[in-house]
Amino acid sequence: MSLEDNFARLEETIAVLEKEDVSLEESFAAYLRGMQILKQCSEQIDKVEKQVLKISEDGTLEEF
Repeated sequence: MSLEDNFARLEETIAVLEKEDVSLEESFAAYLRGMQILKQCSEQIDKVEKQVLKISEDGTLEEF
């Protein structure tokens, strides 16, 4: 799943948590789901950061 898809899922989960008529059980399940999605997002971002290259002063590419 793409990072954008995970962000969309996270927004949906947050919307559930913001509802006033959600039971405690539903809130807890949504919270756990959100934490799992957040972990996936973090892992995806870490992976991208490791792949990012920067240009050094002498014009060569280096890993960031």
